[in-house]
Amino acid sequence: MSDVPDRELDGRVVLVTGAHGGFGSAVAQACARAGATVVLLGHRPPRLNRVYDRLVAEGAQAALYPLDLEGASPDDYAQLAERLGTEFGRLDGLVHCAAEFRGLTPVVHADPADFARSLHVGLTAPWWLTQALLPVLSQSADASVVFTLDSPERVGAAYWGGYGVSHFGLQGVVRILDAELANGPVRVSGLMPGPMRTTLRARAWVEETDRQAVDPSTYAPAAVELLSSAGRARRGTVWAPAPVAP
Repeated sequence: MSDVPDRELDGRVVLVTGAHGGFGSAVAQACARAGATVVLLGHRPPRLNRVYDRLVAEGAQAALYPLDLEGASPDDYAQLAERLGTEFGRLDGLVHCAAEFRGLTPVVHADPADFARSLHVGLTAPWWLTQALLPVLSQSADASVVFTLDSPERVGAAYWGGYGVSHFGLQGVVRILDAELANGPVRVSGLMPGPMRTTLRARAWVEETDRQAVDPSTYAPAAVELLSSAGRARRGTVWAPAPVAP
C-alpha cells in the first residue's frame, strides 16, 4: 500500500457505519486524523458517544447519527441524506463497517430470524443506505463508497450462515454499483482486511489461541487510502491490503 499523507482527507465529509465497532471505530479515528469531518453512525449510543468524545478530544470534527440498521426503513435513510445535505452540502465518503453475527451455528439449529438479521444488516441495509445517499454523494467532485468485506475463504465455510452469505453478496454489490456509476463522480470499491481482534471475530475464535488476528487500526489506513484521491486507482476492485503498523 502506498503511503497516505496525514491530511489526505482534509476538508472531506465521511460517514462511517458501525462506527462504535472494532473496525468502524478504528476507521473513524484514522479518517479524523487524516483531516475528515466524520459522521459516526451506529445503534449503540453510549459506545458511539465514547468514539465521538475520543475524536473531539483529539481536535477532530465529528457528528453523531444514532441509527439501528436492523430496523431502519428507506425513509430513515432518506431523512439521513437530507440531514447531511442540509448540514454539510455534500458527502465525500461512505464506509460500510456495520455487521451482524451471533456466532457459528449449524443450519439445522439456526434461528431463521438470526439469518434474516445478518443478511439485512450486512447486505440489504448497505444497499438501501448507499442508494439513499447517492444524490448527496454526487454533490462531491470525488466521492468514494467503501464496502468492508470478509474473506470468502474464512466465511464461505460451514456454520457462517447469513453473515457469510451477506459477504458473498457484497462482492456482487461492488461490481454492480461500479458498473452503474463508472462514468460519474461516485466511485465504489471493496476493502477486505485480514483477521482482526474484534468482538465479532471473538464469537468464532477463542482469542487466546487466535494467532492470526491483529489490531483493527493496522487496516484502517487502507480505508483512508480508498477514500482519498489515491483510491481512484482501486475503483471497482476489492482490495485485500497488508496490515500497516500504526
